[in-house]
Amino acid sequence: MTNPNFLTGTLELIVLQLLRAEPTNGYDLTLRIQAISRDVLNVNAGSLYPALYRLEQRGLLKAEWAESDTGRQTNGYSLTAAGGKHLTEQRVSWARFSAALATILDVERSARGKAP
Repeated sequence: MTNPNFLTGTLELIVLQLLRAEPTNGYDLTLRIQAISRDVLNVNAGSLYPALYRLEQRGLLKAEWAESDTGRQTNGYSLTAAGGKHLTEQRVSWARFSAALATILDVERSARGKAP
């Protein structure tokens, strides 16, 4: 990913969210992440495929070999029911975390607005 300080689990959350919309292969996921994030996030294969494997091992994704548009065999990934449930839980946790972080980041601005 572009930012080396990216939070652990964030890539997995992104993958689950994108697969909720539509099953696809790993290469397409990298392109989608880059396009949707407007080139802020660039995921390399060395980060994505281990994340896909971990999610599959935990039963959150299902992988199936299929023929791509170019005629090559690719592993297509789709969300399982357990993956959908996990995604819902993680979205709630992420919303709480991001709200708390926004509050912390606004502390300085709020403090500057107050008279000494």
